[in-house]
Amino acid sequence: MSLSASFPSALMTSKCPITRLKPRLPFLTVVLCAFSFLALLYTERITFFSSISIFKLKSCPRKPASSKTREKPMAEERSTNPLTDDRFEFDPEECNIANGKWVFNRSMKPLYTDRSCPYLDRQVSCVKNGRVDSDYRRWEWQPEDCTLPRFDAEIALNKMRGKRVMFVGDSLQRGQWQSFVCMVEWMIPADKKSLNRGSFLSVFTAKEYNATIEFYWAPFLVHSNSDNPIIGDPKQRILRVDSVANHSKHWTNVDILVFNSYVWWMSVAKIKSLWGSFKNGEEGYVEFDTPIAYTMGMKTWANWVDSNVNPNMTRVFFTTMSPTHTRSMDWGRVNGSKCFNETKPIRNRNFWGSGSDKGMMSVVSKIVNKMKVPVTFINITQLSDYRIDAHSSIFTETGGKLLTAEQKADPLRHADCIHWCLPGVPDTWNQILFAHL
Repeated sequence: MSLSASFPSALMTSKCPITRLKPRLPFLTVVLCAFSFLALLYTERITFFSSISIFKLKSCPRKPASSKTREKPMAEERSTNPLTDDRFEFDPEECNIANGKWVFNRSMKPLYTDRSCPYLDRQVSCVKNGRVDSDYRRWEWQPEDCTLPRFDAEIALNKMRGKRVMFVGDSLQRGQWQSFVCMVEWMIPADKKSLNRGSFLSVFTAKEYNATIEFYWAPFLVHSNSDNPIIGDPKQRILRVDSVANHSKHWTNVDILVFNSYVWWMSVAKIKSLWGSFKNGEEGYVEFDTPIAYTMGMKTWANWVDSNVNPNMTRVFFTTMSPTHTRSMDWGRVNGSKCFNETKPIRNRNFWGSGSDKGMMSVVSKIVNKMKVPVTFINITQLSDYRIDAHSSIFTETGGKLLTAEQKADPLRHADCIHWCLPGVPDTWNQILFAHL
């Protein structure tokens, strides 16, 4: 094979082509040209092969940043320069969403506000409730390996055309549902959309798309005596860990199902579990350690999915646990008041707080891995664990009423470090869901 066929053409334009050297040239000149040729050859070969293979390989962990980079204030970080960004397009099989960082982008504007979207609960409408700082809305999640596509309302609505999308779970899942609705509803004329709220099922309808975005209240997924009305004392709650039938009749004929269930299980160390109907009385329950009861409940849910969902017709997602931030000692704030007055995400890339139980997370993972119907995780736990700044805190309501001045003055007791302000972190959860769609 000729030289021109073997290597890039740039090599043939070298200023010192070996084939044109004359014997009368000094020996030192010959040696220098030879070294120049070899160096150019080596560089071109590396560049050529790298450009072919880099997008086909699974990404490896990046080298740690230099000490100067680590010392750079997080608030000064900006989105990666697209000219030097070597991340690949989002591929759920290749990209580890959990491995990344929050990047501050002052120019970022949410698709909605708690004043522009009429469908937000007062519980999550932090600005309406008096929150003044707004930086918590300008952080973008940037995975190390890939580029997470921006949420596009028009594309999302077209993906949902003629479909039912249903979020199923607790109040955190309700927040994700409201976020999703607000991220698309601004594109729809007022007379082409509607929202019907119910005690269990709430339905947003996009008429011209013949689509619905629904939320179904089932905090444990399995049936409990506290589904509605809610029993405030967790010790009085009893679960039917063997049945989802009371709820699942509403989950049929849905095209996209998005489940979650975590925080309600974590209220007590032991959970009262019952087999059989509540109509036969609530006696005869057995108390199980929470992880055991959780395992039984999730297996019941998984059995329903495997027995009733046609994977050719319905896609199933599971939002991993949303972390709580009720112990400021976790991030070194000895005299802190939970998440109150926090204004920046945690910078420690290895942070894992006490509000995220890895054992409970592994329960769902093991069960899903054995299911016949494929379930896609919306892996939000690690990225959300950094966001101590984005909770409702004292800018929320309790018992249907906004916090009083006296309650706001006692954040250690009254700050809500479970739910999230909207717009905010749940928008990123939906950005991940959108990427999977």
